[in-house]
Amino acid sequence: MSDTTYAPTQSAANEDSRTSAHGSFIWYELLTPDPVAAKTFYDAVVGWNIEPQPSGEMDYRMIGRADGGNAGGVMRLTDEMRSHGARPVWLGYVGVDDVDQSVAAIEKDGGKALMAAFDIPNVGRIALVTDPQGAPFYVMQPTPPAGDGNKVSDVFSVDQPQRVRWNELATPEPDGAIDFYRKQFGWSQDGDMDMGEMGKYRFIQDRGTNIGAVMTKPPQLPVSQWTYYIGVDDIGRAAEAIKSGGGQILNGPMEIPGGEFSLNALDPHGASFGLVGPRS
Repeated sequence: MSDTTYAPTQSAANEDSRTSAHGSFIWYELLTPDPVAAKTFYDAVVGWNIEPQPSGEMDYRMIGRADGGNAGGVMRLTDEMRSHGARPVWLGYVGVDDVDQSVAAIEKDGGKALMAAFDIPNVGRIALVTDPQGAPFYVMQPTPPAGDGNKVSDVFSVDQPQRVRWNELATPEPDGAIDFYRKQFGWSQDGDMDMGEMGKYRFIQDRGTNIGAVMTKPPQLPVSQWTYYIGVDDIGRAAEAIKSGGGQILNGPMEIPGGEFSLNALDPHGASFGLVGPRS
């Protein structure tokens, strides 16, 4: 990851000027009141190995994958955070080349800054924002690891288990949302799937790779939100682990194009997530 100047309001036609981080999902984070219970639940469902204890002063635990890499992090949701409206949730981090420029451009384009930009030593500069329809996410200018300035995040993958494989935005204004993310991050939108009364399920791309989709927010969903679909080795096994671990399956497993299966669920503390993978 490298630091270069980029104006977030540039069009997608100039996307070749972006660094490898700008516009890509580079981290995922679970905000939960009980990280120990989250470890028990997600380790069983996904096959992760979440740190049993935080490694620093803040109660923040890395999500370990079976291959030795990290899939994201788990942060404890404190009473103070709850008093300011925070709730159990999965949040994605979108890499940017300049956090302050991105926050200013997001606010100019109708989004909001929920948490002002700040620096985390040896990690990067981040800010919590929403899009114009209220869906929250982080923007982050990462600090490259010492001695490895070209390292690229691998927490997202189109086909690997134990990584997020799909990013889905439910919003009351799909056209406006697509225009917003295209303008801010250089994403493109090509292709869709007819969902009947729900309208089009519109695929979104980052540098030509399908990273997810935008859909109309269903009436039962109270707010606009991103849902992150985590890859698993077997959807049937994972579904049973959700139920036995105190979670709730909202729909699925259902077969999706390509022959795999997906489902939507809540963890025991109410954070929504998705799973995708094969079925034995």
